[in-house]
Amino acid sequence: MGHIRVRKETNKLYFDFMYRNTRCREQTTLVDSPANRKKLHKVLDHIDAQILLNQFDYQQQFPQSKMVSKLEIKQNVVKEHLSSVPTFKEFANTWFNEAKVGWRLNYIRNVSLVINNRLIPDFGEDKVDEVTKADLLQFRSQLSEVKQKNGDLLSASHINRHMKILRMIFNEAADRFNFSTPYRNIKLLKVPITQIEVFTLEEANSILSNVNPDFKSYYTVRFFTGMRSSEINGLKWRYIDFKQKLIMVRESWRNGQSEYTKNDSSQREIHMSGPVYDALLAQKQKTGQFDFVFTNRLGRPLDQTNLANRIWYPVLNKLGLRKRVQYQTRHTAATLWLASGENPEWIARQMGHSSTQMLFKVYSRFVPNLTRQDGSAFERLLLSSTTQDHEHEKH
Repeated sequence: MGHIRVRKETNKLYFDFMYRNTRCREQTTLVDSPANRKKLHKVLDHIDAQILLNQFDYQQQFPQSKMVSKLEIKQNVVKEHLSSVPTFKEFANTWFNEAKVGWRLNYIRNVSLVINNRLIPDFGEDKVDEVTKADLLQFRSQLSEVKQKNGDLLSASHINRHMKILRMIFNEAADRFNFSTPYRNIKLLKVPITQIEVFTLEEANSILSNVNPDFKSYYTVRFFTGMRSSEINGLKWRYIDFKQKLIMVRESWRNGQSEYTKNDSSQREIHMSGPVYDALLAQKQKTGQFDFVFTNRLGRPLDQTNLANRIWYPVLNKLGLRKRVQYQTRHTAATLWLASGENPEWIARQMGHSSTQMLFKVYSRFVPNLTRQDGSAFERLLLSSTTQDHEHEKH
């Protein structure tokens, strides 16, 4: 809504209004009087109505005004800005191609799937500076209703991965094209604690005694080294040092090819226990002519899904054990090491953790003596102290 104002030095009236986010002042030759104000208000009402309807022609209304050229320049700048700001699809692809140089193959593959299968279908044609915080929250809400092939909803950690990628893309776009990122104060969803369903040593030994003999060595190594599925499936003979009794984890098997391990901490040397050493010696007789340690008949790494359905789940069913994924063998190794009193730092290195933090967070509740929740350590201390006092009294 515009105003009719007066210049004190000349006592003449002028228009004062907003057009295209610009304050416009246009001088008249009329002196300040009630009649002249009434006349100009009618003109101003007409201007306001045309602006509202997007029909206002500034040059026609004020042909001699210097504001005409100023507004044209500003409009051209706006148009140039709009044309230079890319769509989400354009910028997401640019960002991906620039960022992937420092990523590992598996991460490149995962980010590519998220961008192409989820993000671009939702935001692809929008200008990156037009997406709002509400749009992002709505997208996250929609993800929470997506069902996977097995019928389960996407997990909180899966949704968070999508949102983290969105955050990186919009933060970079905002920095380059000078707008405020819509990703503000959006917290990640709370991820439930990982459910650990380990096997006891008796259960592990029972599985090894009843599993198909062709795969006994494979599961022995899984149960007693804590290796990830991708690590044991990608294990090659050149990384087995029988002399030093070491398994050198250097590669992993993902999506049909050998890759770098999950992270730098995963590059490690695992000490062979007696059962693992014997298992690998026996396996050497079967697959020593191939590059990979555990293979099918063609010398290729084992297929994880096929192995689970054909070998793993049947033996659990035979023994009446609760159905659990093969990855629980890794967790089992950690809890067995802890229960036996091995140094936590040594265990963390064997597992490929960068510190003991993850070890204590995930596994400590399975080993009372580790966290002293049963009070036995204090009881032993008191008993030792009492015994020593009695010994002193005797002397």
